[in-house]
Order: sequence, then structure tokens, then C-alpha cells
Amino acid sequence: MFSNEVLFFGGFIVMITIMLLLDLGVFFKTKDHIVKFKEAAAWTVAWIALAMIFYVIIRTHGDLIHGMENYAQLEGIAQKYAPHLKLIPGDFEASLEIYRKNMSLEFITGYLLEYALSVDNIFVIILIFASFGVRPKYYKKVLLWGVLGAIVMRFVFIFVGSALMQRFEWIIYIFGLLLVYQGGKIFFEGGEDEKIDPAKHPVVKFASKYLPVFPRYVREHFFVLKKGKWMITPLFVVVLIIEFTDLIFAVDSVPAVFSVTKDPYVVFFSNIFAIMGLRSMFFFLSNIMGLFRFLKYGLGVLLVFIGGKMLAHAPLERMGFETVYSLYVILGILAISILASVLIPEKKIAENKALPNS
Repeated sequence: MFSNEVLFFGGFIVMITIMLLLDLGVFFKTKDHIVKFKEAAAWTVAWIALAMIFYVIIRTHGDLIHGMENYAQLEGIAQKYAPHLKLIPGDFEASLEIYRKNMSLEFITGYLLEYALSVDNIFVIILIFASFGVRPKYYKKVLLWGVLGAIVMRFVFIFVGSALMQRFEWIIYIFGLLLVYQGGKIFFEGGEDEKIDPAKHPVVKFASKYLPVFPRYVREHFFVLKKGKWMITPLFVVVLIIEFTDLIFAVDSVPAVFSVTKDPYVVFFSNIFAIMGLRSMFFFLSNIMGLFRFLKYGLGVLLVFIGGKMLAHAPLERMGFETVYSLYVILGILAISILASVLIPEKKIAENKALPNS
């Protein structure tokens, strides 16, 4: 027999696969096309709505993930993943309600955190497409395969990371220091113009050295057969670069969600919903990204807060620092950075072209 965790996880993957096939257009045989703002907005709303539905499912039936049937099982799971919870001894139903409420709150907080950090990923993906001259009508296909690879990598990263944290508790301090460093780096370098030199990118160097790379794009194809030999096209190299980029971002984002919850399933669910919404949000935000110039600074502050929370997790738990407080702080940081971008006009330095006095 399969465990509840396997069944719940399997059902989640089936649901995500169906939505991804709908998004890709497999059922309707849509061709490669430039994703317009209206289509991107509709899919962004759809993915957010799906995440909210999943939040409700966890809020009402979250205990099904771990298959808890009595107070002893509930207490064991809570001690493992949420030791800060104050259960009611002997009262299974009331304790279960406390657990469900906390789990759903952890999911929505982790989801919001991942979605916010995905914005920084979008900044880089825009630069990648521009630097490598990818045609806009192929963006959707490249991002699709980038997302699929990201799901696999996140699965490995999350469950290995969870196992390590369960075995070596001190790893949480390494994650905390890493996030504080990365947050400070983003904050102080957030205003600098970023550039990508295609010839110097490590993935390009690796592919050029070890893989047969065709010298030019061949429409939407990732592979091409030339003189009896299969070669990868530059479009496939771009996919590899996006995978590499997501791996780097995972080093920040996955530990950040572990500051919210130690339950690897909640971490995985929140990560995947954020990643799945990344493609639609890319098209939705790519044309208006300049309006949120302070958002990167906000993300830097956000990572510093999350890292600091991980470093001080022991005293914070003793003080009764609840997940909802993290949610309030995350919402506050994002709201302030977005409002600052809208309300504070961008400084424009006018050139003084007046002739010097004779």
C-alpha cells in the first residue's frame, strides 16, 4: 500500500501536469506565438487562483498529507516539523485544527515568499533572452522546458535539504548566513545595470567545449541533424542557461522557505506553485518591470530578514514568534518597495548645455 504522503504527492503532480498541458496548448495544438499581455494576465490569475484553492484544501484537509489518525501521530509529526505549535493534550480534533491552520499559513507564506523571489529570477531571464537574441515567439517554449527542469531540481534540492536539516540542525545557520549575505549583496547592488556576455557565460563555455553546438538558431528546434550527426542549437543552450540560473536561485529561495516551515512537502508545494506561475508572470511583468525599480532593494531586505530569522530561530521559537508574523513582514516589505517605486519619481539628470560665459 502507498502511504498518504505518496498518494497526496502523486495527486498534486497529476493536477500540475494537467494544468501545464493546458497552458502549453497540447489539447488545442496551438503554435508558437508571442504571448500578449492579456493572455499572460489571464494565466497569472489562473495560477494564483489555483494556489489559493490548494491553500483551502490544506486548511481543511492538510492532515491527509501525513495521514494522522490519532493524537499520538499528530504530536509526532508536529514535533518533527512544527515544534513551536501548542497542541491540546488529549484533544485530537482541536489539536488537528491548530495543525491545519498552521500548515495552511506556512504554505501561503512560503508561496508568497517564493513568488516574490521569482521576480528577481525574471529580471535575469529577461537579460538572458535579450543577450542571446531569442525571438519573442519562442519565449514560451524555452520557459516551459526551463520550468520542467526546475521542478526536478527543486524536488531533489528540497527533500535532500530537509533530510540534512533533520540530521544536522546546524545547517540552518549556514543557510541563514547565506541568505543574509545574498540579501545584502542584492540591496547594495540592486541599482547597478546588469549585463550578460554570451561568449563568457560558463554554460556557453561548457557547451562549446563538450557538446556539438550548431552555430545558429534553427527556428524553434533544440536539436538539428547535420551530416548524420545530431547537434544542439543555441536555443537549447539558452534552456541550459535558464536551468543553471534557476539552480543558483534555488540556493537562495529554498532555504528561505525552510525558514517558514520545516515540512518538505509544504516547501515543495509552495515552490512548485510559484515556479509554475513564473512563466505567465514573466510575460505579465516583462513590459512593466521598469515601474518597480525599488523592488530589487525590497527583495534584498526580504532575504536579510529571512536569513536573520533562521540565525535567531531558537530564541524566536521560545518567544512564540508565529508564522503569521513572517507573513506580515513579507507583505510589508513588498508593499513598501512597490509603493516607493510608484510614489517616488525617478530622478532625471538634465544636461546643462548652456555655453560658458565669455
